[in-house]
Amino acid sequence: MPFAPGDIVTVDFPGVTGIKRRPAVVLSSATYHATRPDRIVGLITTRTSGLGVTDYELQDWSVAGLRVAFVFRSFIVTLPPAANLVYVGHLRL
Repeated sequence: MPFAPGDIVTVDFPGVTGIKRRPAVVLSSATYHATRPDRIVGLITTRTSGLGVTDYELQDWSVAGLRVAFVFRSFIVTLPPAANLVYVGHLRL
């Protein structure tokens, strides 16, 4: 499935304590995908306290198909085509 910037997906995300299935937002564009098979995604989290200077509270999280408030965190990962991205919804960017 082709993904677009702003699509919310779930994916197995590498972290400090191992790999965990969590939501992410697709950052890579159709132009990028035309020449690259991988996907660039950014972490989103429900931890809304203790925000860092690069964290951003999502405004339209419910419209995007999320059940609770989320924060975009500047934890960017490039995932291979074999990564099992599952579409959840879409954020208006």
